[in-house]
Amino acid sequence: MRTRIKICCIASIDEAQLAIAAGADALGLVAAMPSGPGVIPDARIAQIAAWTPPPVSTFLLTAETTASRIAGHIAATGPTTVQIVNHIEPREVAELARLAPHVRRVQVIHVEDDGALAMIPAYAPHVHAFLLDSGRPCGAVPELGGTGRTHDWAISARFVRASPVPVFLAGGLDAGNVAAALRLVRPYGIDLCSRVRTDGRLDIVKLALLTSAVREADAVLYAEG
Repeated sequence: MRTRIKICCIASIDEAQLAIAAGADALGLVAAMPSGPGVIPDARIAQIAAWTPPPVSTFLLTAETTASRIAGHIAATGPTTVQIVNHIEPREVAELARLAPHVRRVQVIHVEDDGALAMIPAYAPHVHAFLLDSGRPCGAVPELGGTGRTHDWAISARFVRASPVPVFLAGGLDAGNVAAALRLVRPYGIDLCSRVRTDGRLDIVKLALLTSAVREADAVLYAEG
């Protein structure tokens, strides 16, 4: 299986072009957040989403917490996928499936402890995928992504084995640790932001090294069966 690569915090069409040229399968477009990098206006999200050629997916990262507001955010920006970065009520995700059935839904799970595993049955019937990240949604200032921190990959590996839908892995991944993460966790895809940037800008060298490391790891894991 080929590991899918999602490049998050895309800030412009120029960055989108760089990411796609490096082999990105999906682009993450970050809307207003309480903290973290990569936030851009909704108008620019809409511009990048409209420009992006298929089959590359565009993920709207939204901090909205109700189905109606998320659906409105989708309508304003036009992504192919919505990434829900809060642990919202599962009934809201179910309602979103009714309001915006044409857009794929990805629920972020912030892995703080093995309580993350208990969220699988609540959300899985209503989403197309999960994304495991290293935020702290209940902090004094909520962290909902882009922290650059890794989390406990052993919990993530258990989550992947238990999940009935695909799982992306995020949080502090780079060319130096991605092979170990893929070997242990076996995610469907990975999500990258801070570790492929220099001074906040997408770094084509870091991105190329990361992409190469992922493909090498894929080859090794495929050979091992």
